Amino acid sequence: MNEDSHADEGIPCILMRGGTSKGPYFLASDLPSDPGERDDVIMRVMGTPDPRQINGIGGAHPLTSKVAVVSPSARADADVDYLFLQVGVAEAFVTDRQNCGNLLAGVGPFAVERGLVRAAGERTSVRIHLVNTGESATATFTTAGGRVEYADPILLAFASPEGKPLLPTGNVVDVLDGLEATCVDNGMPSVVLRASDLGVTGYESPAELEADEALTKRIAVIREKALALMGLGDAPSLPKISLLAPPREGGTVSTRTFIPVRVHEAIGVLGAVSVATALLLPGAVGAELADLPQDGPLRIEHPTGSVDVSVELDPDAPPERPRTRNAGLVRTARKLFEGTVFPRPAA
Repeated sequence: MNEDSHADEGIPCILMRGGTSKGPYFLASDLPSDPGERDDVIMRVMGTPDPRQINGIGGAHPLTSKVAVVSPSARADADVDYLFLQVGVAEAFVTDRQNCGNLLAGVGPFAVERGLVRAAGERTSVRIHLVNTGESATATFTTAGGRVEYADPILLAFASPEGKPLLPTGNVVDVLDGLEATCVDNGMPSVVLRASDLGVTGYESPAELEADEALTKRIAVIREKALALMGLGDAPSLPKISLLAPPREGGTVSTRTFIPVRVHEAIGVLGAVSVATALLLPGAVGAELADLPQDGPLRIEHPTGSVDVSVELDPDAPPERPRTRNAGLVRTARKLFEGTVFPRPAA
């Protein structure tokens, strides 16, 4: 199928909410095989570039301008491959430089919906290869009569590739634009800072933080320095910047996360895993602010609630090269619409 025929005939997709994000899920076989053609079609599907995405199905926000591309996996340790694509809103770009743990919540159900995996009784597990970074995850969810029960939670368990460092810079603490920071990557490249070091409480609303021009300019400078230090090249949506403050709602820590310009209304799944991991590293920035539980998950507070994350460090790993033994959390997903989407005509 050539590029123009996608606009004429449309493309099958399922629109799903995954965690606190939303986007269309496609079979890879329904999209152009050439990455450049695929990305062009996806921008035309989403309505990019346009701050309102009025001529597409994007939601005019980074959290709703996301796409999941799923295919059968050739790997022996995976059932499906999941490619995540972050799509620009006002800017014309599509990037595969990061994962999305929120859309990941819908990948297992989508695989069952599309017949890539057969539902297995009351609980179905789908092994997922995260193409963007080589990591893997297992999604376990409720099924009945061969159908997904979306009302029930989805358990996500993560495993990182052997040898991938949790500390991309090799340091527990780095200095970025004069501020102490911990750069950590347990599924999502993230920079952890104390909110108070930036002159804010860390309890402001996303709108209040975005309206603080001096703050957003400082965050932009920190992000650029972290890009180079963490070896991320020119990735347009990395790293995520999380500001930490003591918990206010009985959790472990309070967060406000820049993604990287807008402020997340909640926190990304893998961003929460990376923040939780940093809190467990001795000497990490902001770890002294956390109220760590004696046992059980870490509750990461965010502007609209909290998310519980389980992370276990490997006690046998050397202090200078920490690694995790396991990580996991619970999310939900819901199928919103199934049908055919029609990209706008090619320019």
